[in-house]
Amino acid sequence: MDGAGEGSERFTGSFTQQEPIPEEGIAAALEVLRHGRLHRYNTAPGEVAETALLEEEFAALTGARYCLAVASGGYAMACALRAVGVTAGDAVLSNAFTLAPVPGAIASIGARPVFVEVTEDLTIDLTHLERQAKASGAKVLLLSHMRGHVCDMDRLMALCDGLRVMVVEDCAHTMGARWKGVPSGRHGRVGCYSMQTYKHVNSGEGGFIITDDAEVAARAVLLSGSYMLYARHRAAPAPEVFEGLRLEVPNISGRMDNLRAAILRPQLTQLEERVARWGALYRRLEAGLEAVPGLRLIPRPEEELYVGSSFQFRLPDWPEGRIRALIARCAGRGVELKWFGAPEPVAFTSRYDHWRYASPTPLPATDRVLAGLIDMRVPLTFTAEDCALIARIIKNEVLAVQQSGEEAAVAVPLAD
Repeated sequence: MDGAGEGSERFTGSFTQQEPIPEEGIAAALEVLRHGRLHRYNTAPGEVAETALLEEEFAALTGARYCLAVASGGYAMACALRAVGVTAGDAVLSNAFTLAPVPGAIASIGARPVFVEVTEDLTIDLTHLERQAKASGAKVLLLSHMRGHVCDMDRLMALCDGLRVMVVEDCAHTMGARWKGVPSGRHGRVGCYSMQTYKHVNSGEGGFIITDDAEVAARAVLLSGSYMLYARHRAAPAPEVFEGLRLEVPNISGRMDNLRAAILRPQLTQLEERVARWGALYRRLEAGLEAVPGLRLIPRPEEELYVGSSFQFRLPDWPEGRIRALIARCAGRGVELKWFGAPEPVAFTSRYDHWRYASPTPLPATDRVLAGLIDMRVPLTFTAEDCALIARIIKNEVLAVQQSGEEAAVAVPLAD
């Protein structure tokens, strides 16, 4: 930090620097590179592919019967939607508060996103979900556990069961999370995960699909591009399940390769420990920002075991200029904040009314929440002391902006 007083402190760390790949993963990746058999179906006699082992291990970790590793989280969602029977023209429900790959997965198969309002606690609004389901006739909900916030899954599943709406879970931000002890991704018909660099295990890109439904699993394997080699999977249904499907389901290649699987396998064994470390960092930020006037923290239900890989807070009723002034002041002290209320998308940050291909209709409750929603990455390269410092900087600048009434006169650059 620079200077002696809190007002002169500066954070000098990186909000995008992840931990290194474990040495075991590096050694396994080098072995794959040395033998050159990167394609999941290119194996030596008696060899089990790294990808097949990874699927088996993630299925065991989550308690799912079947698991498929694919090229990305976005591919996982689109593949899952196809596998459960969504076709072009179908309406698919989804949270209005999510990231672009979620409606993108719906649109990629020619289906139509139907957005649902978000609550002030950043979870899907169940009352609006019921109205949207009845009005649209949608039979599938692609539920995004956006930024790791899990809704009351018991209420949601009871509602969807009553509406005959099938749930596909987007768990990109909740790998390792639980609701009342049940792993995220195990409530719906299918769970989808991401292994993109900023997620909870890191292979640059990658995705998982898990399910207990044999036909859905078989369709997903065929869609991913198994050709007629599905018997080489270890976490897939028996070959006879594929017999009636193998000539009907198209190949839409999106397989994971053995190099990424080798990198990921040792990280699965570290997931529980990573969740605990993220929780400690999150709570340190939370403690530092409690009771700051004008700043609202997001409550976490007791039933939820969350993964604190990002941190959100709200600035209710703050004008745009004041929010921009806060972001600029924090950036000047090394703290990178993202804002979901920006009128234009910035890097990874966009919102439902930016996705014009989805023909979104206005959602006033969501607009009100996103207008003052601030978002921040929390990589595991941070220490508890880093989080305490970051919280002090944010608190100091929130108070300073409010006391001065400062507003940015012109648009300022926003963090990626």
